[in-house]
Amino acid sequence: MSKIAIIGSGLVGRAWAIAFARAGHEIRVYDEVPGQAEKAIAFAREMAAPLESNGLLADQSADLVISRIRAVPSLQAAVDGVIHVQENTPENLAVKQEVFARLDAAAAPETVLASSTSAILPSKFTESLKGRGRCLVMHPINPPYLIPAVEIVPAPWTDPATIEKTRQLALASGQAPIAMKRELDGFVMNRMQGALLEEAFRLVADGYATVEDVDIGIREGLALRWSFMGPFETIDLNAPGGVRDYCERYQQIYSRLFPSTQRRVDWSGPVMQTIEKERRARLPAEDLQKRQAWRDRRLMALIAQKRKAAKEIGS
Repeated sequence: MSKIAIIGSGLVGRAWAIAFARAGHEIRVYDEVPGQAEKAIAFAREMAAPLESNGLLADQSADLVISRIRAVPSLQAAVDGVIHVQENTPENLAVKQEVFARLDAAAAPETVLASSTSAILPSKFTESLKGRGRCLVMHPINPPYLIPAVEIVPAPWTDPATIEKTRQLALASGQAPIAMKRELDGFVMNRMQGALLEEAFRLVADGYATVEDVDIGIREGLALRWSFMGPFETIDLNAPGGVRDYCERYQQIYSRLFPSTQRRVDWSGPVMQTIEKERRARLPAEDLQKRQAWRDRRLMALIAQKRKAAKEIGS
């Protein structure tokens, strides 16, 4: 059984612990905040039962999966003998630099050092490291035990073997890796999500649609197809002659729209009053955690259905 270290056990770290434990790895969780690692394991135990009932533990019992996760008292104890380190500390460059310097000094030379950062380029916190060739970003959409996509982002000096080793680990853990060819601010998923959010904020700020109108457009429209195919396959199937035919037919529409998309709306400006008011009218602040739990249960049901459909219809 391979060993994996989880450094930092907040929302993302505890989710990674579940994903890797489900794949059969022995997980060591370290967090400098006293008691935080134990809380992460308690959360994993709480989530394991619904995962098992939805068939999302790879035919294993919840008890077996959780038995693979344990808290350790130090960073050194966490990285001793592991094949992979998944760092999940706050989105702060100075913190990343300090933590990766410690990891590079403590972990064996063959151990991959990966960060879950969603916003910091790997070159920014690995350049000065002796073992910088074994460092990269492995950024999930949270929670990774439910959402398989994960971005593997190399720094300019990351060893290609490290990229491939990480990609194989992701595949073996039930993830769907996006192995980027080189680093780029925002990576892949945040750039695509950001483009959609920019337009959503403009539509509300300029008075064309309500917050719920925009959500309906995605939830009851585009997302139905996007839940099992991406944008390129979508347009490939949306014209008789495929992707080239689609572009020849419809590029003029998007070309006409493009200039009007080149203006930012300040997300924290006046539009936020409208958005927050509409969202809190639909979901009071005190119900946010309850709705988050609902979201995760719905994700479990969706994933279970997608797997069933893939077997019966094809993927």
